[in-house]
Amino acid sequence: MESTIKTPTREHENIKGWGIDADRENEPTYPMKKFTGDDRKRLNYARPPLQTTDIEVLQSNERPGLTAVFGTSTPPSGLSGKIRRYAFQFSEGSWGHWLPLILADRVNVIEGIIDDIKQGHFPNLLAERGWKAEWKYNRNGVIKKAVIGAAVATAVVALIALRNKNKDRSND
Repeated sequence: MESTIKTPTREHENIKGWGIDADRENEPTYPMKKFTGDDRKRLNYARPPLQTTDIEVLQSNERPGLTAVFGTSTPPSGLSGKIRRYAFQFSEGSWGHWLPLILADRVNVIEGIIDDIKQGHFPNLLAERGWKAEWKYNRNGVIKKAVIGAAVATAVVALIALRNKNKDRSND
């Protein structure tokens, strides 16, 4: 009987770690694992039909194509979309990829609030953020957050005012 086990193709050799589990001797559970033959058949599966795309889908620069299934509910848009596009220029293992994505999520929240207001719906931010429960069960934490937030806001306003004052002096 002829073996149907495929060896990794050469087209992905440039990707570090690609096919690392293809060598039975280098497999982490060797020699404890009892191979049944089905273990290697997973290399020969028929790829499912690809999901069609009619919107922009951001994809990793480490993968040759789109995955079979991906989310399409919220395509990248606005400032958060620009930040996401920037993040996808970097490897998934770098800070340059993940930190901008976290920032884009925060920016997207603000964009959502602005969009709600534009549509005539004023969100109840205190209720939606859980401040009522926070006040009831963690009053000291709420006060601490408010004091820190006020201090940071005051510092930012003071720095901006100082910078503007120094610019006015240098222009005289």
